[in-house]
Amino acid sequence: MKEINSIVKIMSNMSEKELKEFLIGILTDHELDQIVTRSEIIKLLKQNVPQHKIANKLGVGVATVSRGSKMLSEGKFKNIWG
Repeated sequence: MKEINSIVKIMSNMSEKELKEFLIGILTDHELDQIVTRSEIIKLLKQNVPQHKIANKLGVGVATVSRGSKMLSEGKFKNIWG
């Protein structure tokens, strides 16, 4: 993965409006949709919704949901969405 620290630093200093404009400017509609879907996966996993139900509800593969579950089991996202 390419170095992301500089982009994180830039993004952390943006207002909500600037960040939204930035993301819309650099990402395709499909990429934005993927980010929204993946964040919804994490929210639902944290609500203990079964993986197969999440996959069906969001129209994604179980492997995509499993990746989110793996990240949670590794301690990622613990201060996000509850």
